[in-house]
Amino acid sequence: MTYCVGLYLADGLVMLADTRSNAGVDNIAVFSKMHVFETPGERVLTLMTAGNLATSQSVVNMLKEGIAAREGDAPETLYSVGTMFRAAQLVGEAVRRVYHVDAPTLEAQHVSFDISLLLGGQIRGSEHRLYQIYAAGNFIEATVDTPFLQIGEHKYGKPILDRAARHETELYDGVKLAFVSMDSTIRSNLTVGLPIDLLVYRRDAYKVELRRRITEEDEYFAMIRQRWSQALREAYRAIPRPTWAV
Repeated sequence: MTYCVGLYLADGLVMLADTRSNAGVDNIAVFSKMHVFETPGERVLTLMTAGNLATSQSVVNMLKEGIAAREGDAPETLYSVGTMFRAAQLVGEAVRRVYHVDAPTLEAQHVSFDISLLLGGQIRGSEHRLYQIYAAGNFIEATVDTPFLQIGEHKYGKPILDRAARHETELYDGVKLAFVSMDSTIRSNLTVGLPIDLLVYRRDAYKVELRRRITEEDEYFAMIRQRWSQALREAYRAIPRPTWAV
């Protein structure tokens, strides 16, 4: 399992993904789930994946090689699509093609076709957007009213986002929220773990503003973990006991 979260903010996008691959308690490895397709000055697209690692890698490699609509057509990639909506359609098409090839064999081995993806970015001439693509290849889009999307082991990191994430949240306040959400998940689920990959994109920049791998040695993330735990304990102690308690 994994955890990825994307924040769709007025100023841009915050994308965060863990790197843990878990095939049992004695088979844990690090694989990046964040894939960046960037042409500075023209486009930035970030794809994050959760689910079966082999399936995810097949989809990402297909997107890198390109998909031809018909035999003889030029392959279409995330570097050539004209809009973010078309990019989400292309990711969905890659998922469906991998399903067509792999699903029968997976089903014979009693393995489900398990994949979900977040796609965020901006292409010159259109607005920045954030999508969640499902295993069927269909997708939804983040909105002003719902300014974040999650995939993977999302339930532990959702409460803080429900309470605090707003479309008008400033980008680096969004980074704080994403870190708290990730820390809550790491603390509650062993299948999610450090290091984590962070990407910040500022609207209309058409280049990555910040890309950073966060490890156990990262002082800022360590501070977030310590301060958030302390703040929760202090808030709990400050709440009055029930008035009807004996």
